[in-house]
Amino acid sequence: MENKFKSGDIVCAKVNPKTPLKVRVFARKVYYCDVLDQPDEKEKVYFEREIKLYSTKN
Repeated sequence: MENKFKSGDIVCAKVNPKTPLKVRVFARKVYYCDVLDQPDEKEKVYFEREIKLYSTKN
């Protein structure tokens, strides 16, 4: 199975598109993401259908 996003890609959750996330790893059909520029924030976990590429446009 090929994943849509690669490690290091900047994405966002569809329910919270203003918070950029950095894909850390894709494993067991889920993406493990870190909140960009906030190392103390907890890691976020999403299915592919729940995230999209981050865009600075509104």
